[in-house]
Amino acid sequence: MDIHRVPAFRDNYIFVLHEPTAAQAAVVDPGDAVPVLQTLERLGATLTAIFNTHHHSDHVGGNRQLLERFPAALVYGGAEDWGRIPGQTHGLQEGDRVSFGDGQGPAGSQRQAEVFFVPGHTRAHIAYYFAPTDPGDWGELFCGDTLFAGGCGRLFEGTPQQMVESLGKLRRLPDTTRVWCAHEYTLNNLKFAVTVDGTNAALRDRLAQVQAARAHNQPTVPTELGLEKQTNPFLRWDDAALQRATTSTSAVQTFARLRGKKDLF
Repeated sequence: MDIHRVPAFRDNYIFVLHEPTAAQAAVVDPGDAVPVLQTLERLGATLTAIFNTHHHSDHVGGNRQLLERFPAALVYGGAEDWGRIPGQTHGLQEGDRVSFGDGQGPAGSQRQAEVFFVPGHTRAHIAYYFAPTDPGDWGELFCGDTLFAGGCGRLFEGTPQQMVESLGKLRRLPDTTRVWCAHEYTLNNLKFAVTVDGTNAALRDRLAQVQAARAHNQPTVPTELGLEKQTNPFLRWDDAALQRATTSTSAVQTFARLRGKKDLF
């Protein structure tokens, strides 16, 4: 499965998943149809599936236009997002599996993802995880606005308790998971992170690397889950230094105070 990162708007990323052996493709969170259609044309691929993580317009705004071009494409979203995702055909819940590709030809021509229910940013948010097909390969996580490189999404419809539980599900995935989050927020996220976790040497090194990358307009997505576990404060709510920085004693309280500080950063 080839993954094509497609920039959109000011800082969004759309992801086109392509199976060359089947000439089929899926798209994750197509907020804008135009760059997706351009990518599909360049690949010579037919769109068979739209994987939406949540209902916000910068993630679903291109659905209708894509369906005009590919009316047979299936549109997936959270079961609790019915009526909020344009063209939705399937409502997904925790543990469901989705696939695309024709299943013919070499092994791996059909790819399957596990669905995680990860409310917090919105009440119906889901994520898609493609486990590696061979030992040593990367797993691929498409998590929308739940987990970011160096950060996490704002709580628009959920609670800190929900977000800790949701991030906890993602944190349990293997370190060798690539995180394809939907926004280029990394530099700002890490600038905040050092204000609450400044003694973290891995974090300081990462900030320097990201500053250099962004100075040359290089993308910082995907990130690696193992790196996030070391440097992302929103995956480290049980770290003693962060609990001291937030004068907190519980995971949820630590997370909530970190999120509150970030909202004001």
